Amino acid sequence: MIANHSNSTLELVRAYHERTKHHFDRYAAGPEYLDWEQQPNPFRLFEAAPQIKLPLDFDELPEPGLASLSTLQSQLALKDWGLTEISSLLRFSMGLAAWKVYGPDRWSLRCNPSSGNLHPTETYLLVSGLKSLKNGVYHYAPYPHALELRAETGSASQSQPQILLAFSSIAWREAWKYGERAYRYVQLDIGHAIGALAYSAAALGYYLRRLPVSRQELAKLLGFNRQEDFKDAEVEYPDLIFRLQEQPDQTADLSGAEKTQLPTTSQWHGTANRLSQQPSHHWPLIDELEQPLMECPPCRQSPLAETIPAPAKAPDRPIRQIILQRRSAQAFNGKSSLPLSHFYRILDHCLPRANEQPWKSWPYQPRIHLLLFVHRVEELSPGLYLLPRSPQALPGLKQSLDKDFSWQPIESCPAHILLHQLVSTEVKKAARALSCHQDIAASSFFSLGMLAEFDTALQAFGPLAYPELFWEAGLIGQVLYLQAEAHAVRGTGIGCFFDDAVHQIAGVTDSGLQSLYHFTVGEAKPDNRLQTLPAYHHLGR
Repeated sequence: MIANHSNSTLELVRAYHERTKHHFDRYAAGPEYLDWEQQPNPFRLFEAAPQIKLPLDFDELPEPGLASLSTLQSQLALKDWGLTEISSLLRFSMGLAAWKVYGPDRWSLRCNPSSGNLHPTETYLLVSGLKSLKNGVYHYAPYPHALELRAETGSASQSQPQILLAFSSIAWREAWKYGERAYRYVQLDIGHAIGALAYSAAALGYYLRRLPVSRQELAKLLGFNRQEDFKDAEVEYPDLIFRLQEQPDQTADLSGAEKTQLPTTSQWHGTANRLSQQPSHHWPLIDELEQPLMECPPCRQSPLAETIPAPAKAPDRPIRQIILQRRSAQAFNGKSSLPLSHFYRILDHCLPRANEQPWKSWPYQPRIHLLLFVHRVEELSPGLYLLPRSPQALPGLKQSLDKDFSWQPIESCPAHILLHQLVSTEVKKAARALSCHQDIAASSFFSLGMLAEFDTALQAFGPLAYPELFWEAGLIGQVLYLQAEAHAVRGTGIGCFFDDAVHQIAGVTDSGLQSLYHFTVGEAKPDNRLQTLPAYHHLGR
C-alpha cells in the first residue's frame, strides 16, 4: 500500500511515481513470470447488447494527405453523417490494422499503438440527432468492427446534432504483464488514442473539443456505476470525453469553459465480458491511485499561448495509408542515416500549434520537452540535445539541467525550433543502457526521453495533472509514429527506462523534471518470419 502521510491525493501521486521507478539494481514491482493462460482478452464485449455492424468500404470518402489535414474543411455536416463516416472515424483510430501470424500463433495489431500490444483503452460514442443512429450510448467493439448499444437516451435538448467520444481504461490488461508500473503505460496509451482519434477526425474535416466533465460524472454517463453490468468483469475507469467539432470553427473556446448538454439515459443493455479468469486485483496499488483520482475535479490546463510558423510540410502521403501501415519497429539496421531536413521536419511537428493537427484537439501549453540522443543524423554531430517545446520554458530548463552543458544553438535549424546541443559525444551506449539495455535506443537515427515539468504541473493543476502529463507524452509519441511513417522510416515507443539514471545524465537533482516516456526512430529491419493478414479477414466482409 502507498504510504499516505498527508492524506492527500497529491501525495499519493508522488508516492506512486517514486515507487514505480525502474533502477539499474531493481525494477518496479511486477510479475516474476507471465502466465500466458491468464492473458487478458484484448476485446471487451457487452453480451446481449444490440450490435450495429459498421461498413468497411470507404471508396466514396476523400483521401487527404497527412500534410493537408489542418487545412481540410468538412464536406458533410454532422447531421448527414451515415454509418460510413462513423465507421471511418473509428476504423482508422481505434480499429484493427492487421493480423500477424507466426507458426501457430496469431495476434492483431491496431491503428492505435499500445504498450505490449495489450490495449487497455476502450472507446464510447454518445450520439444524438443523427439520422443513421438512434440516440444512445454506444461501445465500440474493434474485433467485429461494430457499435454495441449500451443505453438509449432521450432527445437532446440542444438544437444541433452531436457525437461525443469518451475513453476509458482497463488497467488489468497492462498490469498482467507490467505490474505496478502499468498505470503509467495505461495513461500513455490514452495519449496515443487521443492522437489517433484526432488524426482520424481530421481526415473527415473535423477535430476534437475536450469537455470539462468530471470522472464521476463520466462514469455515470457510461454506466460504470451499474454494478450489475460489471459484476464478473474487470473494472473500467473513465478518462475523458470529447465533442466532435466541424472545421473551420469560429466559436472555439480553447479554455474548455463551455459545457455540452449531456444526455440522460433511459434503458441499459448488455453485460461486460470477463477478460481473464485470474483476479485482477493482484496489483492493488493501481486502484489505490485511481479511486481518489475519481474524486478530483476536472483538470483545467492553460491554453496554448505561443504562435509559431506552420511546420515544414512532410511528404503528403495518404493519411489512412500511413495509419494502417504504422508499426512499432522491433529492430533497426543500425547503419543508415536520416537526412537533416527530415530530422527537423519530424521535430517541428512535435511543437504544438493551435491550428495544426493533432494539437488543435489538445491546445494546451506544453509541459513536456525532448532530451535527444542523436546517433546518425546527416550533418549533425552525435550527442545529447534538448528541444524545449515552448520558448518560455527555455530559461527554466537551463536552470534545472546540468550547469556544464554547452547549450549550443544549432545554426542550420529553423529559428522557431529551439534545438540546442548539450554535449557533443557518442551517446549510443548511454541511450541503450538508460532504456533498459534495449538496442533499439542505440541502433536508431535518434532516440529521446520526454522530460515533464512535473512539480510545476502538479502544483498548478492538481493530482489529475499526473495522468495528463502522460497523455501529452503519448500524444507526442503518436506524432512521432506517423511522422516517421510519412518519411519512410519507423518509430517505437519505449516505456522501460531507468528513471533516475535519465535524470542523472541530464543533471536533474530534484523532482522538478521527470522522464515519462522514451521514443526511438530509425530504419527498421523486416522480420520475414511473420505473415501478415488483412485486418478484418475474420469477418469475411
